[in-house]
Amino acid sequence: MATEVQPEVRTTAGTVRGRWEDELAVFRGIPYAAPPVGEARFAAPQPAPRWDGVRETVAFGSPAPQDYAGFRHLNLGGGGERPKSTGGDWLTLNVWTPAPDRAAGLPVMVWIHGGAYKLGSGADALANPRIAREGNLVLVSLNYRLGIEGFAAIEGAPPNRGLLDQIAALQWVQDNIATFGGNPDRVTVFGESAGGSSVGTLMAMPAAAGLFHRAIAQSFGGPFLTPELATDITTAIARQRGRRPTVADLSTVEPNDLAKAGEETAATQHQHLDRWGPMAAHLTFFAPTVDGEVLPATPYRALAAGAGRDIELIAGHTRDEYQLFLVTSGKLGTIDDQEAARVLDVFGPGSNAEKAYRAAFPEATADRLWERVQSDWLFRMPTLRLAEAHATGGGRTRFYELTWASPGAGGLLGACHGLDQPLVFGDFDSGFGQMLLGGPVPSAETVAVSAHMRSAWIAFAIHADPGWPTFDTEHRLTQLFDAVPTVAAYPEESSRQLWEHDDMAPLPLLQ
Repeated sequence: MATEVQPEVRTTAGTVRGRWEDELAVFRGIPYAAPPVGEARFAAPQPAPRWDGVRETVAFGSPAPQDYAGFRHLNLGGGGERPKSTGGDWLTLNVWTPAPDRAAGLPVMVWIHGGAYKLGSGADALANPRIAREGNLVLVSLNYRLGIEGFAAIEGAPPNRGLLDQIAALQWVQDNIATFGGNPDRVTVFGESAGGSSVGTLMAMPAAAGLFHRAIAQSFGGPFLTPELATDITTAIARQRGRRPTVADLSTVEPNDLAKAGEETAATQHQHLDRWGPMAAHLTFFAPTVDGEVLPATPYRALAAGAGRDIELIAGHTRDEYQLFLVTSGKLGTIDDQEAARVLDVFGPGSNAEKAYRAAFPEATADRLWERVQSDWLFRMPTLRLAEAHATGGGRTRFYELTWASPGAGGLLGACHGLDQPLVFGDFDSGFGQMLLGGPVPSAETVAVSAHMRSAWIAFAIHADPGWPTFDTEHRLTQLFDAVPTVAAYPEESSRQLWEHDDMAPLPLLQ
């Protein structure tokens, strides 16, 4: 293959040259929008400038500036050290295709990475893109603006710039993917954590209508912010550099330094509990803002009213979402009843959350209550509510829970947050994949569970049928991914009842 002619494809901006790798034509670092620098720094994405000649696209583009607060103890890289953000050419995407030929017409899967809306890149989990080879489909991943650059509420800038970047990338797919062998009428968007949340949120955004046809939201994270709360958080971060939360002021701060200001604010975030509520005790300050225009309503409200009803949806979560953070932070075994009560009060529904949780789970230890309420608040109940809203609005919905326990960390992680990501990709190579899957040589059971999930995702992208029944709000049939997969009624019924009357409205500024 070393002497073979390398693949070239013509895009709307110019010709790109990739390279053949393991029977796939791979193109890395293709610009899908202009670099958000100078006057464009906090603006909506603009079209990528055209170029003459052939552009070499063999290296991943630089990720957006990274904010590691709350995540330094995790190895989240995709096959090595995470590249540092350099320059401003962050808005790039990557394509893996078995057939760079317009006549191929293959299904397309677009991966949106997670990372709490403040870290990560389109290289994550893709050290081995076997999902493209096994599915004979085109795989796309992308970078988007993160943290303050992409999600902070800034005077003079459009809200939700990171989501607007994702929409620009999806528009690029519509305009260009056919020349890479993909079918623009068969696009499945999928993502995990903040990526899964982005997927569900895009379904509620008018500007994303028609850009994709199927969606997989893995661990859809729930917080959405009011403009008032988002602005107050940005004000606190800007103050770290003696600036106001305006485009004019923040444009004078270098992007990586502005991300560092976010990390510094996180060091004292609990001081803002009376103003920011749970966002002052959360792993990130950043989440989509329900601004009434770019994002008119929460996905729960929009989907229940019929938005996205023509998009087939898989939604699901892991059984023990927050166990990852309990274990890797070193807090396992240190949570006492007082700390459990504090967390139940901050994150639980209603005014008597502690009492309600203790009554619902009388045998639960302090550790377990601490994990459970944060799993419910951040991932499990929002994911369930997204599926319920989609089904209520007339959409065809399927739901899953990953119950297979991670063999990593001495078996302490359970079916934790993020475990589905390396399973879906068969990511046995990256540091994060090895941490969760028990090392560089996976067990036969690990390989089997991974293959089952991946084949379901591929079948959904190709045929819209992952192999289990549809979900409705009466029976709540759920695919349980385990060593022996089964279909059962939703297994977290006790939590569902605790949250049944919570409207999951955008979080307000408390005073």
